[in-house]
Amino acid sequence: MIRETQRDAASGYLALVLLFLASVGTVWWLIVTIGAEDPLRITLSSVAVLVVCVLWLGLFMVNPNEARVLQLFGQYEGTARMAGLRYANPFLTKRKVSVRVRNFETNKLKVNDKNSNPIEVATVVVWRVVDTAEALFEVDDYVEYVHVQSEAALRALTVHYPYDAHDEDEISLSGHTAEISEQLKKEIQDRLKNAGVQVLEARISHLAYAPEIASSMLQRQQASAIVAARRKIVDGAVGMVDMALKELSKQKIVDLDEERKAAMVSNLLVVLCSDRGAHPVVNAGSLY
Repeated sequence: MIRETQRDAASGYLALVLLFLASVGTVWWLIVTIGAEDPLRITLSSVAVLVVCVLWLGLFMVNPNEARVLQLFGQYEGTARMAGLRYANPFLTKRKVSVRVRNFETNKLKVNDKNSNPIEVATVVVWRVVDTAEALFEVDDYVEYVHVQSEAALRALTVHYPYDAHDEDEISLSGHTAEISEQLKKEIQDRLKNAGVQVLEARISHLAYAPEIASSMLQRQQASAIVAARRKIVDGAVGMVDMALKELSKQKIVDLDEERKAAMVSNLLVVLCSDRGAHPVVNAGSLY
């Protein structure tokens, strides 16, 4: 496996001055030799001009958050990361690689969750190149490689978690975004470990049931919400009835036998658990 090795290229500003002086000198020499009509000197001065022109090819620019991968006739010679005008062997090829932070959003994928429900999911991946040699030489196209492997990791992750959790201890795609994002980031990074890429963040940007089951799943969610709300109402109503009976007995407002207590409990539960407003009935007769 090819690993990145940094190469400190020479300052391009000094090389620029020297090349400019060399260019002026060789051109002047060529003009003088042409006037002297000396074939040998003309040949030497022409070769000197050609050599200086080739030496100009050694100048290259490195922008901030950018690297240049240097190769000599196909062999990797190192990576120049120091920003500014640099100079190196003119026969080196200098391939530009951006090490800036990038992000992209995958296509909406139609997959099955842990419960085999068809869902639509997409993710946003934030990444950058940390090893330029691996990025260029270990994979064919590292940008395309990141995109394909991110989608593959997302597909592999969703089959292990349900869309909704029916158990409080179960991790779901919709209810535990932080845990899912961390697991997705790890899954993608494991697939990109040989591509010289670091995944900074991965989070789900779109999550929904597939259209063919969306309406039925919405009804199930509504039913679950109604059941949960009713359970909460019943728990509260039982507590209020218990408190009412204890206060009546404690303050000795009225003495109720077991039959009257049962009737009072029934009436209070109906009033407290009903989804409509209660309509009081005035009893104009005796207590019994």
